[in-house]
Amino acid sequence: MRRVFPCLLVLLLAACGDAWNDPYPAGDRGRNILYSAFTDRPKHLDPVQSYSEDEITFTAQIYEPPLQYHYLKRPYALIAATAEAVPQARYLDAQGRALAGGADPEKIAFTDYVITLKPGIRYQPHPAFARAASGDYAYHALSPAQLAALGTLADFSLRDTRELTAADYVYGLKRLAHPRLHSPIFGLMDDYVVGLGDLAQRLKALKDQPWIDLREHRLEGAEVIDRYRYRIRVKGKYPQFLYWLAMPFFAPMPWEADKFHSQPGMAQKNLTLDWYPIGTGPYMLTENNPNARMVLERNPNFRQESYPCEGEADDVKEGLLKDCGQTLPFIDKVVFTREKEQIPYWNKFLQGYYDASGISSDAFDQAVQVTAGEITLSDEMRAQGIVLSTSVATSSFYMGFNWLDPLVGGTDPKTAEAARKLRQAISIAIDQEEFISIFQNGRGVAAQGPIPPGIFGHREGSAGINPHMYDWGDGHARRKPVAEARRLLAEAGWPNGRDAKTGEPLVINLDTTATGVGAKARIDWLNKQFAKIDAQLVVRSTDYNRFQEKVRKGAVQLFYFGWNADYPDPENFMFLLHGKQGKVRHSGENAANYENSEYDRLFERMKAMESGPQRQELIDRMTDILRHDAPWVWGFHPKDYTLRHAWLTNRKPSKVGHNTLKYQRVDAALRAQRRAEWNRPLLWPLLLVVLVFGAAIWPAWRGYRRRETAAAR
Repeated sequence: MRRVFPCLLVLLLAACGDAWNDPYPAGDRGRNILYSAFTDRPKHLDPVQSYSEDEITFTAQIYEPPLQYHYLKRPYALIAATAEAVPQARYLDAQGRALAGGADPEKIAFTDYVITLKPGIRYQPHPAFARAASGDYAYHALSPAQLAALGTLADFSLRDTRELTAADYVYGLKRLAHPRLHSPIFGLMDDYVVGLGDLAQRLKALKDQPWIDLREHRLEGAEVIDRYRYRIRVKGKYPQFLYWLAMPFFAPMPWEADKFHSQPGMAQKNLTLDWYPIGTGPYMLTENNPNARMVLERNPNFRQESYPCEGEADDVKEGLLKDCGQTLPFIDKVVFTREKEQIPYWNKFLQGYYDASGISSDAFDQAVQVTAGEITLSDEMRAQGIVLSTSVATSSFYMGFNWLDPLVGGTDPKTAEAARKLRQAISIAIDQEEFISIFQNGRGVAAQGPIPPGIFGHREGSAGINPHMYDWGDGHARRKPVAEARRLLAEAGWPNGRDAKTGEPLVINLDTTATGVGAKARIDWLNKQFAKIDAQLVVRSTDYNRFQEKVRKGAVQLFYFGWNADYPDPENFMFLLHGKQGKVRHSGENAANYENSEYDRLFERMKAMESGPQRQELIDRMTDILRHDAPWVWGFHPKDYTLRHAWLTNRKPSKVGHNTLKYQRVDAALRAQRRAEWNRPLLWPLLLVVLVFGAAIWPAWRGYRRRETAAAR
């Protein structure tokens, strides 16, 4: 018994060899794994339905469209992915006769793109390809009893693969017209891909069939030429179409996987393509628990691809070309943990349990310091070997007015002018510069229109200000005074925030997904902005999925939204306000449901033009229309600041290319060393507790031993 306390102390000290706060299994220590986090759960992983940033984090690593962006070059450059090369446009007139490359766009009726695939590319292992001894597919006709015994994709014991073919790309493209999938780009692609709308109409009659075999349904604008070649025909001249060929919407889909996942009973168990993506990319999704954890693992069938050997001048200095020619991917596994709050996310990054992190407003002062206008890392961050990367985001964040709403919308000619002045008054009252300063730590530029800096069509200086919101003076833009907003509000029929006829207060409803402590501060700030013009703001917070549903149905009045460039062209921002992209009527990306016939006419001309003075002139005219109509509260274009630990290399920020995990490298040994240094348990408090406990019970123990000894005698 006398040895109890020394033994207890030895056991406790032995347990201190490893960090007690490590959130990962001990067996994963030292392995080639990248650790990251996500905040919003992905809703769609099916390539024709997925269109949000929290989803493409995963889909871009799994699916492979024919093209991709060069990882290091800026401006962004398209290069081949599964294709042999970037296809060249072939122009045709209405009779199908070939036209010269410099032909008048008015004479171009169609554009053909012929994509040639690299042979030998194979899909990830998947049960949809597995065959029984008889040669039939093993899992294409599951009985209810067989399905009852299966819960996840991992429960299927047989797996196989096959080669990627041109027919898979055509099959995937046809899925844009599937009557049950509701692709967010169907409305846009219907304007371009020949026959897509006709196919959608024909497929509507088959909506109730468990599986629609799209091989049996012809799409005029997508034709298989042979095993490795297919042709896409688009209407007119649309040079931006090549950018779409770098997005998961145009990824291949094997018919076997579509049939496999369409079997009755599969959807009830989440055994769907929305839950289990299948692709030829460098990674495959092996764990899908969107409320807690998502795991990507190396695709053993991934083709031979090498790290780039060219980039920008600074890339050599940054060490981004050291792996020139090395085989991709470098990382074996990527573990994403869901973090709903920023503070735990940030603390785990500082402890080394996440390899990279953004900088929240709460952590800004801890992470960086501003000296003479220059942003540098704080001493604390430099001491940990943390590296700062900055980039201008090709993004726009805004508050949209629902054009279909009777109060703030613009569809009713009788109230359109009053609604316009109301929108302008609100836009002036919401001080974007103050918002950027308080909530973005200065990491942003107040927007003057939809196009962000770095994209053709954006104007700087006095030529680029919104004259309805700003005045120009002393070399910079100045937001118009609140008195101007109040004047506009009175002209709109709301003097002092009251209906001029009834005296009812002006109430504006804002729908948002914002929750938590930071969200409350933003909402309080917004209430103050509306109070400047005596308007009442009602904030309706909801979860992301419910918010998306309300926007899709037009059940909103004012809402927060943002857009990251799909591709580096002004058309990708101007189309967000194109009438044919209306969310409610056309299921497009015009979430404000804005319509203006003159704007739409100019858009149709601008979208097919090469960037130059004539295109800039059209963009200027379109931007003037938008500034006058004010369908958005022009928000801001963010500046991105990201941090990474020294053991994570080959990391270059990109808002356009998303398939970036394959290029990154982790030094697992250095990470393990730093984690051990930063997370050593403090032993002296434990030792002190043991000593205090021992001192407290020692007199009682000695008395007990004395009585035992006396009784024995």
